Formats: sequence, structure tokens, C-alpha cells
Amino acid sequence: MPELPEVETIARGLDRRVRGDVIESVWLGSKPEPLKSPAQEIVATLESRRINGVRRMGKHIVLDLEEVVGQAGVARRAKKSVRRRAGATSTKAQWIVHLGMTGRLLVCPPSEETAKHTHAVVKLASGRELRFVDPRRFGRLSVASNGDFEASGSEPLEVNLENFVDLFRGRKTPIKSALLNQKLLRGVGNIYADESLFRAGVRPRRRAASLTRENLSLLHSSLREVLKEAIKLGGSSVSDYVDADGEEGFFQLRHRVYGREGEPCLVCKTPIKRVVIAGRSSHYCPKCQK
Repeated sequence: MPELPEVETIARGLDRRVRGDVIESVWLGSKPEPLKSPAQEIVATLESRRINGVRRMGKHIVLDLEEVVGQAGVARRAKKSVRRRAGATSTKAQWIVHLGMTGRLLVCPPSEETAKHTHAVVKLASGRELRFVDPRRFGRLSVASNGDFEASGSEPLEVNLENFVDLFRGRKTPIKSALLNQKLLRGVGNIYADESLFRAGVRPRRRAASLTRENLSLLHSSLREVLKEAIKLGGSSVSDYVDADGEEGFFQLRHRVYGREGEPCLVCKTPIKRVVIAGRSSHYCPKCQK
């Protein structure tokens, strides 16, 4: 599943490519799983809207939309009527995309062959198409017609040390599970939790409540460091992840523990171990992490 750096990379790429473009029409596939909002509401909210920007919120991609001013005619009035019936009455709205396990948002020319498992095609005034492709259908498309979508949890790149420490105070769950709890920190996933814990010298099974302030301070800085490095390198392509331009990321070349079970630690040469915590694989060095 794409994590914070991958989603951030995709959002930045989309923002560069589609900001200011206008959505002319929307096609949605017949599969119901990707639609978190009703199909009629998605179409009514998106059509005749300008894309003001694309940004990440947790693991969600949020496209901020506004109504196009100055367009008249019967077709536009009809769309407004549908939008009112669908509950989309605000001049500000949002299209929210969660990529799930295998979701991709691609900007394509109309002539490009439509890939299998394409669940949405958004035609833009520039002549291009924005397509949502998701083979496993764990991704989700929704809209916030009043522009009030807000993901739960603290933003890991913005939370200060005091608030970070407070998130884990008294929690008896393993620190790895706490890092993955999206109600605490939004956007952190398996790869970057493992890599951050390694750099902080903390074992993933340690109870969150057992960590000292010094431990948490190191984890706070390590998490920010890892996420920023990963964003700079375009994320980690360990499965089928590609960015908005179809390019792979390169942070997987910097992984120190994730996916390296049995390989020597890059610091002390001790073989990396893999354990399962709450159903999730965790990788760590038994010598460097305490």
C-alpha cells in the first residue's frame, strides 16, 4: 500500500500537471467497491469544476475544486440542478482518493489505451484524461461537496515533540503498532515505521509506554528524517508503485531493515530479523535496536 512518501510524491506530481485544469465530464465504471460516495454525487461534484490544487492528507490525495465562473448555458444549469439534488451546493468541494493497495492516478492522452481495471476517467478541458486504475479494488473514491474533509490523526511531518510524546504516553501496545495507528499519526505505514525504529534504535515490540523521552525524541527526529528522505527520492517502489508520471521511486535502495530479513545489518553485520506484530511484518536488527 502506498504510504505517506508515495502519496505525497503522487500528489505533488498531479498538482504540477493538473492544477488549473477544468473537469468537463466523468465516467465511472460498473464496479461498486471503489465508490465510497454515490456515483451520482461524485459526477455532480466533479463536473464543471476547476482543480485549484492537489495535496496529500494522511494517505489520501485531495483535489481541491471550485466552480468555474462565467460559464453559462442550459448544460451548466442542468449540472447545477443535479448537483443540488446530490447535495453538492458549495462553490468549494473536494475529490478524495485513497489508493488502497494497488490504486494509481494517471494523466493520459485520450488516445492512450484504457488499462484493464480502470474505474474512473475524468476528461479535462486541456484535452487530457485523469484515470483511476486499481486491479485489487481496495482504493476508494469519494467527494466532500462542502470542502470539509479532514483525515484523523496528527501529521507526522508537522507534529512537534511535545505532542508526539503525548501520543504514546501510557499506551501498552507495541510501538510499531502505535506508529501504524492512523488515529495517532496519519500516513505512516509498514516500511517507514520499520526504517524509523531502526534509526532510533528501538525494537518494534517495545511497549510504547516503556519508551523514555529520549527514545521518543530520537524516534520523532528519525521519523521526520526518513519521511523527508523518502519524499525526496520519490518513495519506495517495492511492488507496483509508480508516481503520477509512471516513474518508480528510489528510496527502496536506502532501506536498512525493511525487506532485508536474513541479510547483514548495514551497521553491525548482524542478520536482520523479521517478526509479525498484530498481523504485520516487522524488520529489525537485534543488536542495534533495544
